Amino acid sequence: MTTQSLKGQVAIVTGSVKNIGRAIAIALAREGAWVVINARSQSEQMAELVNEINQFGDGAKAIGIAADISSVAGAKLLIDESVKAFGKIDILINNAALRRHTPFAELEWEDWREVMGTILDGAYLCSKAALPYLKESSMGSIVNFGGLSAHTGSKERAHVVTAKMGLIGLTRALAHDLSEFGITVNCIVPGLIDTVRGESAGSGTPEHHGKNKTLFGRRGTTEEVANLVEFLCGPKARYITGQTIHANGGAYLA
Repeated sequence: MTTQSLKGQVAIVTGSVKNIGRAIAIALAREGAWVVINARSQSEQMAELVNEINQFGDGAKAIGIAADISSVAGAKLLIDESVKAFGKIDILINNAALRRHTPFAELEWEDWREVMGTILDGAYLCSKAALPYLKESSMGSIVNFGGLSAHTGSKERAHVVTAKMGLIGLTRALAHDLSEFGITVNCIVPGLIDTVRGESAGSGTPEHHGKNKTLFGRRGTTEEVANLVEFLCGPKARYITGQTIHANGGAYLA
């Protein structure tokens, strides 16, 4: 007999229709959390994932909310609709990101702001909007998602590297600010994970993927990253906050 460690918790996972975000949503749901799936727009992928989770049984519940979390209105919509559906928020996973490749000489202000808005502004806006509800939870948790290239550097990713490194600072600052409410704030940095890259990420293998090799001789799975999220949001991790935790098979030793 297994005990669901997140039974009764409500979790929001931004950018969760595919890859790591999808695996996180499934892992949290299997541990008993009611899950909010998020993407910029409604899609067949979102509907399929919501339906898949709702078929788990044992009280599993999921809804999909389309919202652009890079805007104040979009982040507020996501939080408000989540509370309307489930009545509270206990867990916020700031996973939404754009993985663009653009030479710095060609990097326009609009491109810089779009990436910064989704990754860094989005984490700020969602955390700020969710704070009143997280404060009411006895298990309040925020998990931000960094990136390996923010620590190793990478060609043609100045906007992504900067935004992801900014999340490290946000994590440490929020850990201090929110500790009085019992809210844990941590950052996971996945690296060399087996994911499907979209067209917006550019073609080919990112430079830092070629330069770094894992000690295990394989890429990590999205489920392995999701397992770490599950732990950080659970009752056994309440003394862990303000940390940057790398999940990269030893490709980068922090």
